[in-house]
Amino acid sequence: MKEKLTVKVLGSGTSQGVPVIGCQCEVCTSKDAKDNRLRSSILFTWNDQNFVIDSGPDFRQQMLREDVRSLRAVIYTHEHKDHVAGMDDVRSFNFLEGRSMELFCTDAVSDALKNEFHYAFGTNVYPGAPRVNINIIENKPFQLPDGPMITPILTYHYKMPVFGYRIGDFAYLTDVKTIPVEELKKLKGVETLIIDCLREEPHISHLNLEEALDIINYLHPKQSYLTHISHLFGTHEQIKAKLPRSVSPAFDGLTIKIE
Repeated sequence: MKEKLTVKVLGSGTSQGVPVIGCQCEVCTSKDAKDNRLRSSILFTWNDQNFVIDSGPDFRQQMLREDVRSLRAVIYTHEHKDHVAGMDDVRSFNFLEGRSMELFCTDAVSDALKNEFHYAFGTNVYPGAPRVNINIIENKPFQLPDGPMITPILTYHYKMPVFGYRIGDFAYLTDVKTIPVEELKKLKGVETLIIDCLREEPHISHLNLEEALDIINYLHPKQSYLTHISHLFGTHEQIKAKLPRSVSPAFDGLTIKIE
């Protein structure tokens, strides 16, 4: 039986989310639900098993919105707060499923988690703290429990190493500014791509529209989606009007079925 992969965009916004606190711009005051963007994260389902890439500060809200009742593992891209801050809330799944949550991350992310959530680690774990099992990953394929093989893609967020991930013909790249040539080659043949695109103007640590489209044109996926979108980029409809037919702005709640 062929494995089935479904991807749900949990959040498509930048580190501040959209709307930004206190901002009264056209995007932040938009009535279009697609302009409400939580912090970037995806959920993917592989043969009825759920996995999440990044548990940011909106993780609880995202799990409630999508009515997620089981979660097999969390995979992390990097250690910035907008990608790890919600880790504590995996404890709900500890109670629901009666097991520790499997976390997959680099040594740097592991150190950040142990510092931020110190009460969940060590010999004197605080009662009620999340129960987690950290699996250290490197830049080589790894197998998820009850799930697919994942190929990390090493990218750079300014100078910070960040992992993107390829799962079969699908790839997810967030918080990207540069991709080494040897890593870009690992993405050839991808048919569905979700890629960082903060805004039109250049940025020191994120792809802008021109840079994201250059990568898309090199890889030629059948369909691409832009994520980690800032309120400075425009409304969903304004962004959509600027894009080629095979590229779309992602939005929270978007479901993608990978054939």
